Amino acid sequence: MNTLTALLLFSLTAPHFAPPVRPAASLAIASKPAHKGGRWYLAQSGHAVYCYGPVKFFAQPTGGLQRAATYCEGGEVIVPLHD
Repeated sequence: MNTLTALLLFSLTAPHFAPPVRPAASLAIASKPAHKGGRWYLAQSGHAVYCYGPVKFFAQPTGGLQRAATYCEGGEVIVPLHD
């Protein structure tokens, strides 16, 4: 009987510690590095892109010039811009 009482007493008083739970939003923000030295542009596809390089003009095969941003986030080197 004493053993049963002792086991019951230890099971009730044993603290169970768990690490604090971080919200999913703070995990996404913490893992993404801050933007430095770039600028947001509107791509020809209609999406916003963040680019680090200069804006240049490229000759089109049909004639004329196409304005494009260089060295953009996501691994794209040249992104045609919406005028």
